Amino acid sequence: MSIRVFLFSILRDNYRIIYLFKMNKNISPIISAKELLKLMKVKNLVIVDVTTKNFDKNEQRFIKEALFINLDLELSNIKKDLSIGGRHPLPTIKQFKNTLNNLGITKKSHVVLYDYVNGASAAARFWWMLKSIGHQKVQVLNGGFQEAVRNGIPISSKAGEPLDISNYKVTKWKWPKVSLQEVEKATVDHKKLIIDVRDSYRYDGISEPIDLIAGHIPNAINVPFSNNNDSNGLFKSPDDLKVFYKNVFGNIKTTEGIVHCGSGVNACQTILAMAYAGLEIPSLYVGSWSEWSRNNKPMVTINSSIE
Repeated sequence: MSIRVFLFSILRDNYRIIYLFKMNKNISPIISAKELLKLMKVKNLVIVDVTTKNFDKNEQRFIKEALFINLDLELSNIKKDLSIGGRHPLPTIKQFKNTLNNLGITKKSHVVLYDYVNGASAAARFWWMLKSIGHQKVQVLNGGFQEAVRNGIPISSKAGEPLDISNYKVTKWKWPKVSLQEVEKATVDHKKLIIDVRDSYRYDGISEPIDLIAGHIPNAINVPFSNNNDSNGLFKSPDDLKVFYKNVFGNIKTTEGIVHCGSGVNACQTILAMAYAGLEIPSLYVGSWSEWSRNNKPMVTINSSIE
């Protein structure tokens, strides 16, 4: 080995050590495809494709060695009666612990999550859940699978397999979330800000493609989660997001906010965006409109102000 090659290898390894040290010390909730490329051979890296029931793992491509997880089956505890928790209630802590163990995720794992489609909502849901149990190193891939392909990240026709079953000890959800009753109280509390991140036509009561009725929770404001992304499906810069959400909240603290959507999934994307902006996170209303609209609660619809 020549001296030049030897010195280059030392500089390269030192750069990698410094890079990983910085990543671990102040890890961003969002990771770029270029940053992920640098991490591909790092020990304890776990990449997870977070998808929905609309995708079959035998019909799609994956980032090489990425594990596969289904939003409906493993990140939710869907009940027959959707008035109890809505369309995507959280799984029990025991169920989530089993999911993590089956994926081989440990407390030392550096977890990178991505969606097969733009928006990162399903990945953001898993991110919220991991952060809520206290997991430190977890990030969402900016731009998802498409961005991975554009940046030359290795792709496979098959999902990866966990190396080992882990023993992740989980006790409770630690991040702020609110119940149906707490949201109802917040509708008449001027110190609270209820944010509905669905598309405006659903919020306005014009039409509803999924739930039983279109409309919104009284006194909720509409801030569609699409505001978090640029035209390429990437998250806007932290500075832009910070300015945007400071304007949304005005004099109200972000910790007094309640974010919801149709079923508690897209709302996590907005919480992710706020965390990316360096803001304190608001509460998540997991049941969201799918629960609220099925419980005879006051609703603002196109036909009447409050039903």
